[in-house]
Amino acid sequence: MSGTTIGIVMFSAMLVLMALRVPIAAAMFIPGAIGYWAMTSDLALLNTLKGSAVARLTVYDLSVIPLFLLMGQFATQGGLSRDLFRAAAAFIGHIRGGLGMAAVMAAAAFGAVCGSSVATSATIAQVAYPEMKAHGYAGRLSTGVLATSGSLGILIPPSVPLVVYAILTEQNIAKLFAAAFVPGMIAALGYIVVTAIYCRVRPDLAQPAEPLPWGERWRALAGVWPIATVFVVVFGGIYLGVFTPTEGAAVGALGTFVAGLVKRELTLQGIRNAFLGMAETSAMVFMIFLGADMMNASLALTQMPANLAQWVAGLDIAPLVVVACVLVFYVILGCVMDELSMVLLTIPVLFPAIMGLELWNLDLQEKAIWFGVLVLMVVQIGLIAPPVGLNVYVVNSICKDVPMVETYKGVLPFLLSDVLRVAMLLFVPALSLGAVWWLFD
Repeated sequence: MSGTTIGIVMFSAMLVLMALRVPIAAAMFIPGAIGYWAMTSDLALLNTLKGSAVARLTVYDLSVIPLFLLMGQFATQGGLSRDLFRAAAAFIGHIRGGLGMAAVMAAAAFGAVCGSSVATSATIAQVAYPEMKAHGYAGRLSTGVLATSGSLGILIPPSVPLVVYAILTEQNIAKLFAAAFVPGMIAALGYIVVTAIYCRVRPDLAQPAEPLPWGERWRALAGVWPIATVFVVVFGGIYLGVFTPTEGAAVGALGTFVAGLVKRELTLQGIRNAFLGMAETSAMVFMIFLGADMMNASLALTQMPANLAQWVAGLDIAPLVVVACVLVFYVILGCVMDELSMVLLTIPVLFPAIMGLELWNLDLQEKAIWFGVLVLMVVQIGLIAPPVGLNVYVVNSICKDVPMVETYKGVLPFLLSDVLRVAMLLFVPALSLGAVWWLFD
C-alpha cells in the first residue's frame, strides 16, 4: 500500500476505536503504533517509544497546562464562581432572562482564570441552575445557557487548547492569548444577546427576579475583587513582560489559592480536591499528547501532511474556501472527539497546508495566530453541538431533572451566534489580530 493509503487506514481505524468507546489516547496510539511498525521495523518502533515519552513530557512550556488547571481548581474550590454569579445577578437578574445573562457573564469571568470548558460548565451550573430553577426558568433555557456559556472557559484566555496549539506550531503563547481575547468577548456578548432575544420571543421560558436594593448590589460586586485582582496581575504581568506565561500561571495559581484562603472557603479537603483534580486532568492531557505523538509520527512517515499541503496548494479554488472547508471538518470531527484530541491530531497535518495559502496578505506568524483562533472557535462549537457535545453531558449530569433532548434544543439558538462569529473572524482577521498588533508591534 502507498503511504497515503496507510495513513487513511490508520485514521479510519482511530475513528472506529473512538466509536467503540476506546479512550481517546489509546484510540490514537494503537493505530499509530501499528502503522509505524508496518512502515519501519520492530526496532524502529521500540526506539521511537523509548524516546517519545521523555521528549514530550520534559518540554518546559507544557508545565503551563497543569499550572493553569490548578489555578482553575483553586478558583472552583474557593467559591469564587459563586461570587461572580451573585454579582452579575444582583445587577441584571431583574430583567427578563437576566439570570441567564448573569450566568454567561459569570462563565466569562471564571473562564479568565480557569482555561477548561468542562470545569467552567460544571462550576457555573452548580451555582446558577438552582437560582434559575427557583425563579421559574424553563429547563431548556437554563441548561442551554449553562452548557453554551461553559464553552467560554476555553474561548477566553487562559485556554488549554490554545496553549497546546502554540506548542505544536511554535507560536508565542502570549500573542495567541491576546488574539483570543476580543473574539472571546464577542462570544460572551453574542450569548447575552441570544439569551435576551430568546426570552423575548418565548417569555414563558423565564421570569424576572425581584430587583435588589443598590446597597446589596454594590456589596455583591465587592465580592469579585479576588478574581479581578488575579486576572489583572496575571495578564498584566504577562503583557508588560514582568513574567512569562508559565510564570504567570504559577502566580495565578498562588493568587487563587490565597484568595480562597482569605474568603475562608478553601478548606484542607478543598486543597486536596484541587490538586487531585489538577493531577487527573493533567494526566489525561499528557496521555492524549503521547497518543497523538504516536499517530502523528506515523502520519509523517506516510508523507500525508506534505502530500495534503501540496494537493491543497494545487487546487484551483479560493484559499478562503479551503479554510472554510477545514473549519467545517472540525465541526464534524467534534461529534466524536474532544477539543484537545482534535487539536493534537489535526494541527500537524493541516497546519502546513494552511500556511501555504495566500490569506489576506498576512505573514506566516499572523496567519498562524489567526488560524489558531479560528480553530479554537470551531472546536468550541463541537463542545455544545449535537449529537455529542461534551458540555451538554456535563451540565445534564448536574441538572438531572432536565431531559437531554431539552438541553440540545436549548443550545440550538446559541449555535447561530457561533456560526456568525466564526464568519466574522474568517472575513475580518483584524478582530483577532488587532490586539496582537497593538500590544506587540
